[in-house]
Amino acid sequence: MKSPKRDLAGGVALLLAAVPAYAAWDLNLRVGVTPLSRDIYGLHMLILWVCVAIAVAVFAVMIYSVATFRHSKGATPANFDHSTLAEVIWTIVPVLILVFMAIPAARTLVAIEDSGGSELTVKVTGYQWKWQYEYVEHGVSFFSTLARRHDAARQLDSGVNPRTIDNYLLEVDNPLVVPQGVKIRVLVTAADVIHAWWVPDFGMKKDAIPGFINELWFTADKAGTYRGQCAELCGRDHGFMPVVVEVVPRAEFDAWLAARKTTE
Repeated sequence: MKSPKRDLAGGVALLLAAVPAYAAWDLNLRVGVTPLSRDIYGLHMLILWVCVAIAVAVFAVMIYSVATFRHSKGATPANFDHSTLAEVIWTIVPVLILVFMAIPAARTLVAIEDSGGSELTVKVTGYQWKWQYEYVEHGVSFFSTLARRHDAARQLDSGVNPRTIDNYLLEVDNPLVVPQGVKIRVLVTAADVIHAWWVPDFGMKKDAIPGFINELWFTADKAGTYRGQCAELCGRDHGFMPVVVEVVPRAEFDAWLAARKTTE
């Protein structure tokens, strides 16, 4: 029979061994690479710390009250049933806290909806199970689907170890390419069922609804490849329609766009 101490030691050893695997988990919002994503992150942290401060204050008062005014110390219950001052305080203080939080929240919400001044408009259409990107002002359009190697590896009995494939199920054949530092207006819709276009590093997600056009915008400050996924359960292959956006310098984007026009 195993001893409890040995079982406990084994459990601790397993937890320590698992630490490197969990180290990559991102438990908070991403700061992202756009002004909006940073504003959203800042708002999230502000509200979080306000809630933490409220929780600390409330529990501190509760613990102090329980420890100080307990029966064993001879405390006697109050003989009143109403306090106008207390009611005024616990009404005004929460209202002030809500106003304090509402001002930056409203400012961020207004910024999220302000797509004015955009330099490039891209229409995104969701299909089962792929995306279509249309550069509205330039007459360029193409489909973006899961990369063939990833699609082959996901098949039952494919014989391919997914761990040998970089960015497994997050790679496409034709990524969306946009210029760095340019405000991009994205029109989101769908051709069949509801999808959702989501890139965490941009801090934005919008539902793609058939017969309806949603709108979002982003300005990516840093060049690179950013990955997302369909975030609305849309059918059998919902998990296999990733979003990949390549942000490149303006000159590189212009050259790419010119080359793409010649193939249309």
